[in-house]
Amino acid sequence: MKNKIFKFAFIIFFLIVPVSSNSQEQFNFDITQIDILQNGNKFVGTKRGTITSNNGIEINADEFEYDKKLNVLKARGNVQIVDEINNYEIFSQNIIYEKNNDFIYTNKKSKALDTKRGIEMNAEIFEYNILKNIITGKNNATLENKLDDYKVSSNFISYLKNQNKIFTKGKTFANIYSKYKFSSENVVLLTDLMELISENKTTVTDNSNLYKVGKFSYLINEELLKGTDMLINTNYNLPTSDKFYFKTAVVDFKDQSFYGTDPTIKVKKDIFDDIDNDPRIIGISATSDKDRSKISKGVFTSCKQNDNCTPWSIKAREIIHDKNKREIFYNNAVLKIYDFPVLYFPKFFHPDPTVDRRSGFLKPQLNNSNVLGNSFSIPYYSVLAQNKDLTTIPFIFENNLQMVQNEYREINKNSNLYANFGFVNNYKSTLNNKKNSIFNLFANYDLNLDLENYSYSNLFLSIEKVTNDTFLKVFDTHFQDNILKPKDYDNLKNEIKISLTNENYSLKSGLITYENLQKINSDRYEYIFPYYDYNTKINYSFFGGEINFSSSGSNIINNTNQLKSNINNNINYNSREFTSFDGVQSFFSINTKNLNTVGKNNSEYKSSPQIEILNELNYNLSYPLLKQNEYNINYLTPKALLKINPSDMKNYSTLDRVVNVNNIFNHNRLGLDSFESGRSLTLGLDFKKENSENLNKFFEIKLASVFRDKEENFMPKKSTLNKKNSNLFGSINNNFSDFFNINYNFAINNNYNSIEYSNLSTRFNMNNFTTEFDLLKENGEMGNSNFIENNTSYRFDDQNFITFKTRRNRKLNLTEYYDLVYEYRNDCLSAGIKYNKTYYEDRDLKPSENLFFTISLIPLTSYEQKIDR
Repeated sequence: MKNKIFKFAFIIFFLIVPVSSNSQEQFNFDITQIDILQNGNKFVGTKRGTITSNNGIEINADEFEYDKKLNVLKARGNVQIVDEINNYEIFSQNIIYEKNNDFIYTNKKSKALDTKRGIEMNAEIFEYNILKNIITGKNNATLENKLDDYKVSSNFISYLKNQNKIFTKGKTFANIYSKYKFSSENVVLLTDLMELISENKTTVTDNSNLYKVGKFSYLINEELLKGTDMLINTNYNLPTSDKFYFKTAVVDFKDQSFYGTDPTIKVKKDIFDDIDNDPRIIGISATSDKDRSKISKGVFTSCKQNDNCTPWSIKAREIIHDKNKREIFYNNAVLKIYDFPVLYFPKFFHPDPTVDRRSGFLKPQLNNSNVLGNSFSIPYYSVLAQNKDLTTIPFIFENNLQMVQNEYREINKNSNLYANFGFVNNYKSTLNNKKNSIFNLFANYDLNLDLENYSYSNLFLSIEKVTNDTFLKVFDTHFQDNILKPKDYDNLKNEIKISLTNENYSLKSGLITYENLQKINSDRYEYIFPYYDYNTKINYSFFGGEINFSSSGSNIINNTNQLKSNINNNINYNSREFTSFDGVQSFFSINTKNLNTVGKNNSEYKSSPQIEILNELNYNLSYPLLKQNEYNINYLTPKALLKINPSDMKNYSTLDRVVNVNNIFNHNRLGLDSFESGRSLTLGLDFKKENSENLNKFFEIKLASVFRDKEENFMPKKSTLNKKNSNLFGSINNNFSDFFNINYNFAINNNYNSIEYSNLSTRFNMNNFTTEFDLLKENGEMGNSNFIENNTSYRFDDQNFITFKTRRNRKLNLTEYYDLVYEYRNDCLSAGIKYNKTYYEDRDLKPSENLFFTISLIPLTSYEQKIDR
């Protein structure tokens, strides 16, 4: 009843109270409760209601405040604005409606719906110009059309509905069809044409590609991107990413095709396993679709980009990328070195960068040998299966010699097999001047046994076999990239080995044969049938130390009829380290060995079985001292090792064993299967001076010597540990200077009047000049050799170098070789002249003197040509 009376009084008030024409009939109020203030100039509604404007706009809110003089309406709380003329619904928490200007302002979590076109806007603030039908969102604004599937986000979005136009200011993000993401600035979206436009730099991404463009136009319905200064980055989130640059380009997202002018295509940087390369293709124009790409008048190179002339390039009338075959074809191609044409290819092709393995020809090889002359080869790579491949390398020599090498690889889940096998036909040895054939086989087989109770269980087999003793030396340059090539050209090794490891023990066992290619046939083989090595820990905390058990054995046959067999059982106790109050550090070990031996025609082992029990005590002492000042840290460490063995030992006097300051404090410093007999005291002193700011700068001296109560004639004489007083072993290292360092290892006889071992290594480096000397001299009981080696280089600049190497046998007064090389080198090309003179002779290998010209185009090929003088 009261409400009806209030409404009636309110209507009477508007009929009898005079108001300005601006406010008369501007709004129609349908409110449950209203207060009239300021002599009728202000109306406040505190309970939810509806106000309708004379232009058809309806406002619903929890609270209203109307200023009749200013003709301004404010609404708060769950505000809803309905504009039936312009088909808008606007939601916010606060609005201000300036009726004289027909402007509505909103604040806090505002949302607008274009009910006719299905567009939704969200922002913190809206400005709605009713007369012009423009709505602008500010602060975290978004505009979304779910029907056409696009969404725009920015801090400023203005929707000009009458002009079918949306524009943004500042950083803008757009999501088209839920798969194309645009990042740009100051974007325009024409909703009738469905076109997205910007004059600013823009980034576009989809599931696999990235596009960067200067200014662009994107036709949404056609999914067509047009732009200038465009970068297309394919597979941008994968290792096989490539980059396409265009002055202008058009990209069709539907079929992933494009057309562009002035293209530059950057291939994955380390595709040729060299991070310094910069592989790219430059052309006049380029087209691409789902099946192939074509570049007109293209130039390919892998050289770094610079302002100078490209070291090498391949220019082709057309470069075509077949995406289905994953091959790149070149039509009418010319290889140029510094813009000078050197080779013409009517047609050639190679796999594209996405191909990991593909059958086909590999880069050609040119080789030169003093013995064999020039040779040429084109390797062929065959994919046999997903886990198997074969490379066949036929070599053609100028002297009617033929060679074929095959490299087989097979990788399985638990095993790997690598094999190199081949033959040489018509090889004529300089020793007998007869032609014959040579065969070789190198192979490794690695099998993970995957035994249940072992953390590591492995079976390994290796084969090294040649039918000519100098094969590896004569054909050395033809095996440069072969991972199976034996490390020692004079000794071949064949082996079967099984290795087992678990938490309790480790075991290795197998068979080995060695072939010394320098010896005559009857004495060149050594057989180890079989050998084993077993290790385990018995107790981890026995009086603070640990007890270990090990056992090893071997049966060795060499020099045709010499045999030695042994089984070696060891129990070792190693104490923990003790440190006294004054800083003395010590630890000891007690070792017991059961040595079982038998031999035949052998100086070490007797022909009847021998069983020995040997014991040894090792006691180590050291007293580390330190003194530090502002500039340096000084270390001084006296050391001692006491070894006691009451048992005798085998006769090892003729064994070649070398002792120095780096191994003299090791328990088995001579590498024997027996303990050193007798009692010995090893004394040493280490001094080191370090720069406190740079620990890599230091000066170091080490000295050590062994003293015995009596001579032990069965110990290796070359070590001098058999004497009552051994040689004085020492080393001096000086690394304080940035320009000069020296490493000197020496041994002085026990009378201190002669140096029996001297190894001096020096390095001098000043600006672009570097020289290194290595001098080795042995005399007395420690040997009889005398060598000096020098390596000198000078760098004229970053690309021009000269190096010189030589080695001289001073004992024979003979220079072994000279190597003088001038080289020009950059990231993708190297060229040089090599002078080489050798005095080495070994059967088919004779002393030689050669002058070579070499050039390498990285990664295409390398060429070396002997220069006739």
